[in-house]
Amino acid sequence: MRAPVTHMLPLTSIVRERLLPIPGEVHVKLNQTVSPGDVIAEAHFAREHILLEVARKLEVSNQAADRLIRCKVGERLQKDALVAEKKGLIPKRITAPQPGRVVAAGGGQVLLELGESTIELKASLPGKITQVIPERGAVIQATGALIQGIWGNGRIDTGLMLSLIEEPDAVITPDRLDVSLRGSIILAGQCYDGQVLQAAAELPARGLILSSLPPSLLPLAIQMRYPIIVIDGFSRLPMNQTAYKILSTNTKREVSINAERMDRRTGKRPEIVIPLPVSQQPPEPRSIDTLAPGQQVRMRRAPHSGVVGILENIRPGLSTLPSGLRVPAAEVKLENNEQILVPLVNLEIIG
Repeated sequence: MRAPVTHMLPLTSIVRERLLPIPGEVHVKLNQTVSPGDVIAEAHFAREHILLEVARKLEVSNQAADRLIRCKVGERLQKDALVAEKKGLIPKRITAPQPGRVVAAGGGQVLLELGESTIELKASLPGKITQVIPERGAVIQATGALIQGIWGNGRIDTGLMLSLIEEPDAVITPDRLDVSLRGSIILAGQCYDGQVLQAAAELPARGLILSSLPPSLLPLAIQMRYPIIVIDGFSRLPMNQTAYKILSTNTKREVSINAERMDRRTGKRPEIVIPLPVSQQPPEPRSIDTLAPGQQVRMRRAPHSGVVGILENIRPGLSTLPSGLRVPAAEVKLENNEQILVPLVNLEIIG
C-alpha cells in the first residue's frame, strides 16, 4: 500500500513551485539566486466593484448610453469624475462615487473597481530560479536539510536558529526567553503557555519551532506576526527523534521557515529548510512511497495521532481492531518500545 511521505531529511534537493493565485508580474529571472524573503512576483487586485447603470439612470437605450459614456477602459477616475453625460433641456450627469479604475464600459453600463490591494509572493526558501512561469511565479531549487511539520500560522521568515531544548521532551516556559534570542528562530520544543508566544513576539523572534501546541493556543498563534511551525501534533508530544537530531545538530545555522497551512490536496505543508553546501546535487525525495517493514512512520489519527514509530510488520489480509472493524493493518513499534496495531490508512512515512 502506498502512503504520503513527511520529509525529515538531513540533506536533499528541494524543488518548490511558487505561484500567484491570480495573474501578476514576475520579478525574477532564470538562474537568479533568491532569499526566502525576496518578493519574486506580485499581483494587484480590487477589493470592491461598483456597476453604474448608465442607460437606466440617463433614461436612454443601451446603444445611446454607450455614446454618452465619457471614460475608457483602463482609465483611473477620481471621486466625482465624469463617467457619462446627457445634455439637453434637463442635463444629467453620472460621476464616479469613489476613486477607481474603469474595467468595463459598454452595453449601457460602466464597471469600476475600487481600492487596490497587492499580493506579494515570497520565495519562501533560499535557492536558484530554475523556471520562470510568466505572470504567475517561478520554480526554485535549493539544497539542504528539510523538516516538514503538520501546522503553520501562515508566516515566512529566515534567521539564525538557536535552541532552548536539551532533550526531545523539553517544555518551553516564558522565563527562558530573553534578549539574547532577539532576531533568532527559536527551537523551543513543547509549548503549553500562551505567554511564550507573546514573549517571543516582544523580543521580537523571527520564528518559533515547536514539537506540539494545544488546540486552545492556535487562535493566538495565528495572530502572531512571526512564523510558528508545529512538527508533531496538538497533544503533549515530544519532538520525534528524527526531527530533533536534524534540528539540534544544525543550531546556529541560518534557517528558513515557511509556516504555510497544510493542504493535502496540493501537497503543500509547513516546512523548515536549512541550506547546506554540497559537491553533488542529491536526489529530490518522493512525496508518496510504498509502506514496507523497517520504515519510520507516524500515526495520522487518534488515539496515537502524531506519534512516531517503526513499521515492523504488515499483516496479511484484514485485522480486527479493538473497535471491531476489520481493516488492512500493520504492527508498529513506538519510540517508547510499545507495540501497537495501526490501520494502514492511518500511517504516513517519515523520510
